[in-house]
Amino acid sequence: MSAIGLGSRAILGEIFLRLEQGAIGWVNLLSFFVASDQASETHKWLGMTPQMRAWIGGRLVHGLREQGITIVNEDYEATLAVMLDEIRRDKTQQVMQRIATLADRANSHGAKLLSTLMINGESVACYDGQFFFDTDHSEGDSGTQSNDLSIDISALPVSQNGSTTAPSAEEAGQVVMQSIQAIYGFKDDQGEPMNEGAKEFIVMTPVPLWSAFLTGVRSPHLSSGQTNPINNLRDQEIKIEVVANPRLTWTTKVATFRADGGDGGAPFIRQEEVPLQVSHQAEGAPEEFHNRRHLYGVNYTGAMGFGFWQHACLATMA
Repeated sequence: MSAIGLGSRAILGEIFLRLEQGAIGWVNLLSFFVASDQASETHKWLGMTPQMRAWIGGRLVHGLREQGITIVNEDYEATLAVMLDEIRRDKTQQVMQRIATLADRANSHGAKLLSTLMINGESVACYDGQFFFDTDHSEGDSGTQSNDLSIDISALPVSQNGSTTAPSAEEAGQVVMQSIQAIYGFKDDQGEPMNEGAKEFIVMTPVPLWSAFLTGVRSPHLSSGQTNPINNLRDQEIKIEVVANPRLTWTTKVATFRADGGDGGAPFIRQEEVPLQVSHQAEGAPEEFHNRRHLYGVNYTGAMGFGFWQHACLATMA
């Protein structure tokens, strides 16, 4: 496309085309969507329904527990100014590249919000009043449960050792196995298994730890020559995806999440009051007349919040 023909129609077309790609894939897998129509939403956790029992002596009636979390919607925007001279002189598609980046940043906004929640998970409370990643969650008949693990990797039964900031693939695999094991063991307020049907997990790592954990999960054999036990999980149709998240600042931590909770809940809540919108002031607008530029903006109103801590496990390597 020539610079002379670069008008608002072409630019808006590029924005919408890029926005159609949607959010980074793991964002939707790890968050439960809730439509909002007010400034904030209070999400009630009424407890799980009781397990079926033998009908002896009439029905045993269970009440509902009232716990919850309030998520306040926020307004977000990003606006890009494109000078008329830039449009006229652009021969290398620099304007369109900047426009594409505007849309890409809008698509990655959810990943930014969720990553911030992950980082703050050990210091911000979730629906039960405990930190999202904590060692003493308890409600009803669940008993005390921890989704904030400290794993001494030097004590793991592996033939290849590393360090907490550079674990071996074997150690990384063991950390993933212990994290998934913890998730399978979580119970609800009725004392019933919370994740017995879980089949899909996402292991979220900071970039420096990604290689070790990817190898630890995908490698068919350990350095000792033995079969990687994670392969046995594949035989049970259990899927584990290892994701490198450049927004995470951890150096010795990784987080494992259940990714197939669906309508039954997820580790996070994705709340939306106003979906992503595109606005512009271009040909014929006052901005063009007074300032010789066009404006293109995106905006969104919503928020992210903590959902089921039972679908998440943080592992700190010690």
